[in-house]
Amino acid sequence: MSTPRILMCPPDYYGIEYEINPWMSRSRGSTPDRAQAQWQALRDTLVAMGAHVELLPPQPGLPDLVFTANAGLVFGKRFFSSRFRHEVRARESPYFDAWFAQHGFEVEHLPEQMYFEGAGDALFCGRTLFAGYRIRSDAAAHQWLGSRLERLVLPLELVDPRFYHLDTCFCPVAPGAALYFPSAFDRYGRRVLQTHVDRLLTVGEDEALRFACNAVVVGKKVIVNAGSDRLAADLRGWGFDVVFLELDEFIKAGGSAKCLTLRLDGEDAAVWGLA
Repeated sequence: MSTPRILMCPPDYYGIEYEINPWMSRSRGSTPDRAQAQWQALRDTLVAMGAHVELLPPQPGLPDLVFTANAGLVFGKRFFSSRFRHEVRARESPYFDAWFAQHGFEVEHLPEQMYFEGAGDALFCGRTLFAGYRIRSDAAAHQWLGSRLERLVLPLELVDPRFYHLDTCFCPVAPGAALYFPSAFDRYGRRVLQTHVDRLLTVGEDEALRFACNAVVVGKKVIVNAGSDRLAADLRGWGFDVVFLELDEFIKAGGSAKCLTLRLDGEDAAVWGLA
């Protein structure tokens, strides 16, 4: 396996400054020292697993820049920049675009009328791109991406606002294998997943609400927010090693391990070919 390359952004300015999903509450807020410690633990764990972590400089006034998964979609040396539905997050895009351009990626933008929120709503499992839509991203945006990538795209309608991005309720762990929380999808979406993913591991609602599906996969190791013991047992049965980390400070904003990372080399757990 080649060295995983992962983009992260330190949480220097992370906080709950607005409310754009059901998890966010300005009255509850966040604890900066605890958030810093949890983020550092995630970074240290990834480095210990052999990943090379690159850093995007944090910016004042952009508390969600820490969630690099939403920057866009990486495909080879192409970076498809997100077009955020909420203006408070749209201000992040120039910083992501500049970073990718400076690091040798070809930066591409979607048509203005289409919303698309990056790897939060677009996940490869094998060569197929599974794409969440309705709450943050548009099905038309995913079809546009499919035509640019020359890959099959399967749109999945998200029906529970608590699971507003695909990566909160679906996580590929290997080609043809994934975790999912069925109730986050409509009946048709569940059927699509059951038809096109050979092995699906069902996550229970209690663990889904702890963002168990928002996991980071590095080879045969899976980083999961602490407290998902049933999922961990099931993953070990599939031959994976599970690492628990406390990431509750980021759940306050609607994110966990996967949201805090963006694979710059493509997902090893969901390999696609460029040939």
